[in-house]
Formats: sequence, structure tokens, C-alpha cells
Amino acid sequence: MVRTPLTPEERERGERLGALLREARGARSMVDVAASAGLSAETLRKIETGRAPTPAFFTVAALARALGLSMDDLVLRCAFVAA
Repeated sequence: MVRTPLTPEERERGERLGALLREARGARSMVDVAASAGLSAETLRKIETGRAPTPAFFTVAALARALGLSMDDLVLRCAFVAA
């Protein structure tokens, strides 16, 4: 199966998600947060750096729960850019 290339908007949204997760993680280690979310540290690293700009819904939900973020807040802060 060939994956359709991501649009610039999708890449930008992934970068915003990564920045928000890094900010919310604060001083907590990547390993600690990833373990709390049931993910590998490498998966979290890829999301935070934008190398995985479109993570699965349940991956994002698990990270939101581990970081105390609401999904509504993530959508508002990641999906929409103020003009």
C-alpha cells in the first residue's frame, strides 16, 4: 500500500502537536511519559520532533491522558491556526 504524501498543513499540524507535547511534558523524562502512555520512548520522540506528524488517535489520546491534557484543548491548539 502506497501512502499519500502529507500536505504542508498536515506537517505543520504535526509540528504544533509535537511542540505542545514537549511543552506539557516539561521536566518529565520522555521515557517516563511514554511509559505512562503505554508507548515507546522512540514513538514519543518521533511525534515530538515531527517525524511522525500524523500519529494514531489512540496514541494521541494516551499521551493526552498521561500529560493531563484534554483532547478538546489539543484539537483547538493543534488543528486550527489563528489568521
